[in-house]
Amino acid sequence: MKIKVGILGATGSVGQRFIQLLEDHPWFEVNYVAASPRSAGKSYQEAVSGRWLMSTPMPDNVKNLIVQDASEIDAAQGKCSIIFSAVNMAKDDIRKLEKAYAKEGFAVLSNNSAHRHTDNVPVLIPEINPDHTEIIHDQRKAYGWDKGLLAVKPNCSVQSYVTPIYALMEQGYKVSEMIVTTLQALSGAGYPGPSSLDMIDNIVPFIGGEEEKSELEPQKILGKVQDGKIVYNQNIKISAHCNRVPVIDGHTACVSMKFADKKPNLEEILDIWKNFKGEPQKMELPMAPLQPIIYEKENDRPQPRKDRNNDKGMAVTVGRLRDGNVFDYRFVGLSHNTIRGAAGGGILNAEYLVKIGLIEI
Repeated sequence: MKIKVGILGATGSVGQRFIQLLEDHPWFEVNYVAASPRSAGKSYQEAVSGRWLMSTPMPDNVKNLIVQDASEIDAAQGKCSIIFSAVNMAKDDIRKLEKAYAKEGFAVLSNNSAHRHTDNVPVLIPEINPDHTEIIHDQRKAYGWDKGLLAVKPNCSVQSYVTPIYALMEQGYKVSEMIVTTLQALSGAGYPGPSSLDMIDNIVPFIGGEEEKSELEPQKILGKVQDGKIVYNQNIKISAHCNRVPVIDGHTACVSMKFADKKPNLEEILDIWKNFKGEPQKMELPMAPLQPIIYEKENDRPQPRKDRNNDKGMAVTVGRLRDGNVFDYRFVGLSHNTIRGAAGGGILNAEYLVKIGLIEI
């Protein structure tokens, strides 16, 4: 028996990616789809008619599901136990809605940014901070929830560089300062995204809120659970420049990093990245990449078109590691923003929470 899951914002681009990735998933089965009132009451196939964005056909098992109004929580009762949230609403409305689903006993895995800085909500990358799931016990106690929970995944561009940084920190090398320049794909803006006249022959050097997310979220991911909240790691300082570029999928980050005291040599860094494994790899979770960090030796890699789909689109591909003239070292990281950075990351988080028993089936 597969675990029944639901998707809020199922008709949007990230919701569609969830549906694509969950087709034939060995653990999960989509049994509930919800969106805005204008889609409610239609079959899923009818609701997304003419705007199915995925490169593979719509799965047969979702075509005839009736889209519900995401705000009507009772409609989900008995149909699923896990909710993947990808709704497009005002942040305050998202906070209320996700907490309301969790209050009713659903495990809510959110793709949204609304709860990323809520003290008792983990911003989870299970290769990096699986211990942050301990906060869920405090979360349930604070809100009076029984089975419900709320966990979020980080900003999609953060995925392209925080795992390689953590792998070094795990081995005792303290990264203290970073300058990060992100080159972010169009799909990160949702559908239809920026107009063609804005993006063809152009780069837009501003994405609202992205620089703040890139600078603060890694501090929470690399922080620690203490006294019922997650304390940010303010020993690492990040200065970010975020740019929208004419690439469909794949966020790239050009990173310069400085170490607080001792620093590894180039060969040690490559060895650490090659051998890095996290809990998802040890548990052999279905969505987990076999190798979380893949290093490409060619001077002109990684490239979004060639490397974004590495290992189901769930690996971080790294290249161009070299000495820095200002900071210690430089490298380029790449991750698939709508798979590892969105739907795939959310599915992996759900798998991990099921495996450790925090999602009760």
